[in-house]
Amino acid sequence: MQRAALLEAARTLLSEGGTEALTFPALAERTGLARSSVYEYFRSRAAVVEELCAVDFPVWAAEVEAAMERADGPEAKIEAYVRRQLALVGDRRHRAVVAISAGELDAGAREKIRAAHGGLIAMVVEALATLGHEQPRLSAVLFQGVVDAAVRRIELGAAEDPERITEAAVAMALRGVRG
Repeated sequence: MQRAALLEAARTLLSEGGTEALTFPALAERTGLARSSVYEYFRSRAAVVEELCAVDFPVWAAEVEAAMERADGPEAKIEAYVRRQLALVGDRRHRAVVAISAGELDAGAREKIRAAHGGLIAMVVEALATLGHEQPRLSAVLFQGVVDAAVRRIELGAAEDPERITEAAVAMALRGVRG
């Protein structure tokens, strides 16, 4: 129960203030625990980050996968992949993962984030192969670059409306996958 409260506090801190806000004193204050108690659950900020990724990323990926499963045909699946990821940008779980990935992490935490993103990219490989891409994995990685750029643009509060960013990313992705 305390672990879940600490993770919820970490999500809030990350979404409100980025990685700088994720400190053990702040976690203790948000949860009403003594700072020494926080260390009983997590040995470092990186350990908090790793657990957030382990808990939150699969939920986020499942939402993207479900959107793709509801779509009919490879192009519709690709569109669903882009739209669902960009729709999740406002979700606190996503904000936390973005804040985390922008921060300085140890090698273990970075590897967990890379592996999680690899699973996300794998979702679109089949659709790209169906569309005839000779190197669907490479295409998927490059395609994810478009999505990542749109995510950053939305997260930064760019001058464009998030809906316009989404539409531009979808159009660019679909043009790209058609070759």
